[in-house]
Amino acid sequence: MIRILKGLAIAGLAFQAFVTAAQAADIKIGFIVKQPEEPWFQDEWKFAEVAAKEKGFTLVKIGAEDGEKVLSAIDNLGAQGAQGFIICTPDVKLGPGIVAKAAANNLKMMTVDDRLVGADGKPIESVPHMGISAAKIGEAVGQAIAAEVGKRGWDWKTVGAARISYDQLPTAVDRVEGAISSLKAAGLPAANIYDAPQAKTDTEAALNAATVVLNKHADVKHWVAFGLNDEAVLGAIRASESVGIPATNIIGVGIGGADSAINEFKKPMATGFFGTVIISPKRHGYETALMMYDWIANGKEPPKLTLTAGQLALRSDYVEVRKSLGIE
Repeated sequence: MIRILKGLAIAGLAFQAFVTAAQAADIKIGFIVKQPEEPWFQDEWKFAEVAAKEKGFTLVKIGAEDGEKVLSAIDNLGAQGAQGFIICTPDVKLGPGIVAKAAANNLKMMTVDDRLVGADGKPIESVPHMGISAAKIGEAVGQAIAAEVGKRGWDWKTVGAARISYDQLPTAVDRVEGAISSLKAAGLPAANIYDAPQAKTDTEAALNAATVVLNKHADVKHWVAFGLNDEAVLGAIRASESVGIPATNIIGVGIGGADSAINEFKKPMATGFFGTVIISPKRHGYETALMMYDWIANGKEPPKLTLTAGQLALRSDYVEVRKSLGIE
């Protein structure tokens, strides 16, 4: 009798596992990103795929570089029978349209990296979001720069700050303003901050923007550079090299820990790219995918707001920092 009961229990567990696996196989989740060619988004997708393999659901990766492609992607997911999606939109002002399109296709949705805003310009708080504590990360950038300025013994009066800006994106503003607040607190005069607006958020656009500023203020002896991401700062560093500023006369700290930043650390000679505040794409890809799966499978809605932090990595310790964040 005991053997029979044990057999039934085992069979019951096996059946439950089979049902759970079958249910997971029926779940399809979209992951829409605004710049699919960028390493950050490639990593988010990679970690989301890890979650998909663990839980057995289907992950649909979609690149959507403009509003029309975003709305088309949502319709496409609806037609495929998906139950939800995660999105980093190319324009946060598309918020009301994205929410309406998701509802029309009966899709659950959450945002990652950039938070949607409504017609009033305020965050759409009803949509679950995993983002970055932009101001705090910016402050960390400024603190790292200020500490290095102190070590080098520079006089703040001789320091120019290249603010590589992309003010169309709220998180970009928060990051650079966070950096500026730390630098001002350390002694940087407000008059020494020079705005270098980017046309796009890539290295080439940052190089073009920074070159204008560096040439216009050729009398500045020492420079610091910061912006939205690693690409912004790398653009400033390339610009400094093109106008003949020695690597020892510029301190740039990026954000993200992208492959381009790591490759900079690997160069035989140190450049002006001093450090990067690494944000973990694992959390933003893996955890959001798990949250969406749990919402669909078990009815557990994600928290309305989850903010992640970053960790400063330098040429000397980036390997250890990446390992601690689960990237290596």
